[in-house]
Amino acid sequence: MNPREDGPKRAVTATLVKVLVHRRSERGMRLEPHASRCVRAGEVHELVATDHTETAAGARIDRVGFLGFAEITGAGVVDRGDEVWIGPRRVGTVLGFDACHMPNHYNVLIHADPLPTGRDLELASGECLVFRQGAPVGDGPAAETVSEESGIC
Repeated sequence: MNPREDGPKRAVTATLVKVLVHRRSERGMRLEPHASRCVRAGEVHELVATDHTETAAGARIDRVGFLGFAEITGAGVVDRGDEVWIGPRRVGTVLGFDACHMPNHYNVLIHADPLPTGRDLELASGECLVFRQGAPVGDGPAAETVSEESGIC
């Protein structure tokens, strides 16, 4: 989040439709130059964890853990730095986007360390996913779990 440019926004919601369980150490994804992407209800995008931290356009992303595919249920804007929650788990923060499969889908790259897969996180198809606006740089850490009664999904 860039506090000089970004005001408040609503959360983007999705449902996990397929869990992925594999890892790659030389994937060769490339970060798009865009720090945000608009997503529409009904679109399906791939969720990919990485321990890389570089955010420059074109940065090569090799070490990845595949989490799954999610169908967007509540449209909005996904920004670099947004927190990614699947069920009650805070998975990480959006690092950026890879468009190698477009126009079919984006790879939403999520910074997470250690590097998980869908199996590692015990993800299940049908779980709610939320992209929640990240805190501006310098704010305190976010909570690591959220109550299922939160009503967000």
